[in-house]
Amino acid sequence: MNGPDILAPAGSARAAESAAETAAEKPAERAERLKRVRKRAFAALGGTVAFVALTSLGWWYFVSRNTVTTDDAYVDALVASISPQVSGTIADVRVRDTQFVHRGDVLVSLDPADAQLAVAQTRAAYEQALRRVTGYFATADAGDADVSARAADLKRAELDYTRRAHLRQQNAVSDEQMSTARNALDDARAGLAAAQHQVTAQRAMIKGTEAGNNPEVLAAKAAYDKAVLDLSRTTIRAPLDGVVSQSTAQLGEHLNVGDPLMMVVPIDDMHVNANLKESQLKYVRRGQPATLTSDLYGSGVVFHGRVEGLGGGTGAAFAVIPAQNATGNWIKVVQRLPVRIALDPKELAQHPLRVGLSMDAAIDVSSAR
Repeated sequence: MNGPDILAPAGSARAAESAAETAAEKPAERAERLKRVRKRAFAALGGTVAFVALTSLGWWYFVSRNTVTTDDAYVDALVASISPQVSGTIADVRVRDTQFVHRGDVLVSLDPADAQLAVAQTRAAYEQALRRVTGYFATADAGDADVSARAADLKRAELDYTRRAHLRQQNAVSDEQMSTARNALDDARAGLAAAQHQVTAQRAMIKGTEAGNNPEVLAAKAAYDKAVLDLSRTTIRAPLDGVVSQSTAQLGEHLNVGDPLMMVVPIDDMHVNANLKESQLKYVRRGQPATLTSDLYGSGVVFHGRVEGLGGGTGAAFAVIPAQNATGNWIKVVQRLPVRIALDPKELAQHPLRVGLSMDAAIDVSSAR
């Protein structure tokens, strides 16, 4: 029982000494620990900066320097402008704005009454010309027969005159009879010459032709075909598949040739005009791949296309009032050139676009580098 009581003061003394040593060593350990923490923090910061720098350098070298981008890009298409090719009054309007139409669908019908009358009139003129030219051929054949008859009359008159001339040498005929025979011979010669000239004139009208391809018949046929064509044009049809836009057609409205009626936009055949700065065009070439996103679908839908070509001039050069740079207060402005990018028809079918929508375009120019 006395053992523990005797040992207790000695253990307490050693514990006190250890606590004193620990208290004496705490400031040094704390300083060392803070130093190690700072080293690790600076090392982590340096590593992060190096990683960001290397990542940025790698991104620039492998991606950014091989890509030109712009948000100045818009959807465009070869829009069909619908206008009448003949004048007339609108009798029927089959479509409205936003309606999808197929090629050949009827858009607008004009009153066909005048065109139908023109067809009937020109058809009658064509058939009359055909009959008239057929008559030319019959007249020419009759003229040949008349020439043959005149030639026989001339031969008979020559024989009669020759016979009377022999009899005159024998004083068997009078001077009056000789004069009558001579006049008959002259008349027969003149009649043959007249018949020959008439046949020549008639043959000239049908020379080298038949009744179906005579110039008179062809002219009448052309007028008839034109009337038939004008009648068909009273029905205005869609020239391609697309969406009707900007329709102004109204029932009863009188139209002249060329008056604008509507637009048909081919939504399955569109392209993008990306307006790149002149400083971005150094490596842009035809056939280079491009990726595009639209504000309509967001970044989740990516369109793929290829560069079809570069525009022939900047927008300022083709403006209605072009810029006059030869002035004293000229300020240089970076110009933009439209680059046409064709879109994938399959992607357009899945995600239709409309003319004028904004796009973000990125062109891979690594092939040119």
